Amino acid sequence: MPTLNRAFDPYRATAAPRSQESGTRMGNFLLITAPAKINLYLGVHAQTDECGYHRVDSVMTTLDLADTIALAPSDCLKVKTVPEADFPQESNTAYKAAVAMGKAFGREPNFAILIDKHIPIRAGLGGPSTDAAATIMGICKYWDIDPQDERIDAVARSIGSDVPFFLYGPPAYLDGRGDTMRELFRPLTGTSVVLVKPMTGGVSTVEAYRRFDENPVAPAPLEPMLQALRDHDEQAVFASVSNNLAPVACELLPQIGEIRAWLEGQEDVRAVDVCGSGATVFAVCNTHMAAERIGIAAMNEHGWWAQAAKMEKSGPIIVVG
Repeated sequence: MPTLNRAFDPYRATAAPRSQESGTRMGNFLLITAPAKINLYLGVHAQTDECGYHRVDSVMTTLDLADTIALAPSDCLKVKTVPEADFPQESNTAYKAAVAMGKAFGREPNFAILIDKHIPIRAGLGGPSTDAAATIMGICKYWDIDPQDERIDAVARSIGSDVPFFLYGPPAYLDGRGDTMRELFRPLTGTSVVLVKPMTGGVSTVEAYRRFDENPVAPAPLEPMLQALRDHDEQAVFASVSNNLAPVACELLPQIGEIRAWLEGQEDVRAVDVCGSGATVFAVCNTHMAAERIGIAAMNEHGWWAQAAKMEKSGPIIVVG
């Protein structure tokens, strides 16, 4: 992984707690934000590596839509979500991240983790990945671990392809399996988007890749997006928005195509595309008022889930409780 200068301090907090083993006073718990993301560019290539993973080029940015994670010492590792998840805690990415941290650093990850969910699941917004990243950063805080320790990146990549991105936060380009950080860019802070998805249903990433393999679509050129971000040229950035998994998402869940077409017909919209493999479609808007207006119309006129949001500049933010 290349050496990067982070554009923010991932240890931002209201205090500087130390691990209990160090003997320094620690707050009772940590509150950690876990922001959602959108893909400004997603290019899945037909070729795969020796393990069967596709080469993926991904440009992502975080949003101010976020889960909130409370993390505190406990007698054992336990994870709970609100609303409550319909699967065992061992399947939760936050649980997996804590276990992986324990193995990487030879310690018992005895924490109680409560995840207040605001990011919908199976939506392409990175909910499970951002929860894992926030958990990793919280445990770094408790255990006094430098988040730039090379073992942290290895832990993140072992959980999922998007997890390394969420350790950073500003717009970023990743390649490999979509999990190798290559370049960070100036934030597009405050740019408004509206997120719209079917009220029910989602797209399985596994199924999306299976369908893609049946009839691969070549990705759009990547360099125009990267150069636009380097130049901080917003008009060029939004002109370069692309996702070659979008056709597959629309096939698997036709409502995604309906939402995309509807958003493209709205006023004050600068760019529209599918988030990841779906089921959310995002529209970059001229103003936040326009994003809110479109979101309300999506809910009232069509019964879709919708949320106005703004592009953010940070990864997990930690507050000591």
